[in-house]
Amino acid sequence: MRTIDLLEKKLGRFAIPNLTLYLIAGQSFFYVMYLSGKLERSSTYFSADLLLAGEWWRIFTIPFDPPRSGVLFTLVAWYFFYMLGSALEEYWGAFRYNAYLFLGCLITLGASFLVPSYPISNAFLAGSVFLAFAALFPEFEILLFFILPVKVKWLALLTWLGYAYQFVFGDWTARVMVLAATANFLIFFARDIALNLRHGRQQIAKTVAKAPRKEQPLSHKCTTCGITDKTHPDMDFRYCPKCNGQYGYCRDHIFSHEHKK
Repeated sequence: MRTIDLLEKKLGRFAIPNLTLYLIAGQSFFYVMYLSGKLERSSTYFSADLLLAGEWWRIFTIPFDPPRSGVLFTLVAWYFFYMLGSALEEYWGAFRYNAYLFLGCLITLGASFLVPSYPISNAFLAGSVFLAFAALFPEFEILLFFILPVKVKWLALLTWLGYAYQFVFGDWTARVMVLAATANFLIFFARDIALNLRHGRQQIAKTVAKAPRKEQPLSHKCTTCGITDKTHPDMDFRYCPKCNGQYGYCRDHIFSHEHKK
């Protein structure tokens, strides 16, 4: 984060405030163009093959690629994107939020060269915004299906599990997309992740140190002199049948003790 601090001092004046709103406005424009039939849906897709074929302008359209879904879901997606993005910008400041999205775009564009024919969208970029919000505001509640209140940390956990499943069991393209979706998050939160891991190890060590230690039960103990098979492993121990109870004695006192009645 020191690098971000230095960049913010030098380039902070170029940050775009309310960037989320501009992105949604651009996506809305292209979405209307698609619905009206004035543009083909593939116009804002990006792939390394198309870029190498000379369609360089696709670099600038990828942030404005709208969701590939129906109108209702798209409106809901924009609503959540605006809510999450605005919260991150208010928490981080405009420059850091700009840098987070810009870094995500660069990583996504770079990843496309590993799968050059695969059409890249900004869906994973929006996913990284969600993960960042969940990391900073884990207790925030979202009404799932506008009915069920769910804390955002549990939705983030499901997202991470989904990414892990795709990375382990998916094909090469899925693995690249997962890396592209999480790379900017891991870079921005690397220090926090390291501190949490260190704190977790320290807490485990403290818990183990404070845990009550159960003494191992003594298998044999002389009732007269008190020695045990732990302190004197070579000693023989016997139980006296004449004593009223389970009384053990070492070989030095098995015949010379006073019987317990």
